[in-house]
Amino acid sequence: MRSHVSVPYLPTLGPLHPDAMSSELLEDVFAVAGSGGFLSHDKDRRWADRKDEWVVVDDIVQDRERTLIPTITGRGILRVHLYGARGHLLEAREAAVKLAVVHGAEKARVVWFQDVPDAAAACNRVQLRTFDRPAPAVGGIESLSEAPSQVAASFGVFAERLAGEGFAFLDSKLDTVGPVLVAVQDRQVVGSIGPMETMPDPIGQVRLLPQYFGVLPGYRGLGFGRQLWRAAMHWGQEHGADYQLLQTTVGGASDRLCRSEGLVDLGFVCTSDT
Repeated sequence: MRSHVSVPYLPTLGPLHPDAMSSELLEDVFAVAGSGGFLSHDKDRRWADRKDEWVVVDDIVQDRERTLIPTITGRGILRVHLYGARGHLLEAREAAVKLAVVHGAEKARVVWFQDVPDAAAACNRVQLRTFDRPAPAVGGIESLSEAPSQVAASFGVFAERLAGEGFAFLDSKLDTVGPVLVAVQDRQVVGSIGPMETMPDPIGQVRLLPQYFGVLPGYRGLGFGRQLWRAAMHWGQEHGADYQLLQTTVGGASDRLCRSEGLVDLGFVCTSDT
């Protein structure tokens, strides 16, 4: 399988630092499959008590040409992860359809990896930001927990308007997660990034965990997104992070911002329904 891994990404864990990829880590993923348990470095631990996605170990298919690793979620989504040439995509799709029926899944998807985006699929760019260069403080951005009461009260309205980007979910978790940074205009939250949290990765490096990130439509193009991003990077550096990994929708605002900030491109994760 190693020769077919073009993007550092493992099923159920998502993108990883290239140095953290190993056969031992994949074995660990298999070992907890179906148990509901988390690996100690799994970023999803902060959101739930049980792991919602697991590898269907008995249905893995592998030879020298390709590896197909299926996963299933408690929400009824079956994914087949293809490691190998795109020419095996039809086989992966057929396997996803078949396994969805076998396991009673409501949806079947295929996930594969490329060095360039695939025009026929939804693709995310995996990007790496290391903290080996300065991340200076940014003015105009504050922590929601330290904001005036009127500003803090406006976060719920902001979250509802960006519910599709995950902020309604984040709003429901504010009491249990790390700091949330906000951009404020006219005493209202107009942009946010968070929660700000770190976690050791499989090899002991400190990872700044992914955040929800968004700016209200009427305030985009005014620099709030870049201010929030840079404030988050400053927070990460101040709290000992070694790096951050992000997945950004190809061509989207976050994708363009991260590329302009000099992140390292690690390849593309492509997904399609069957």
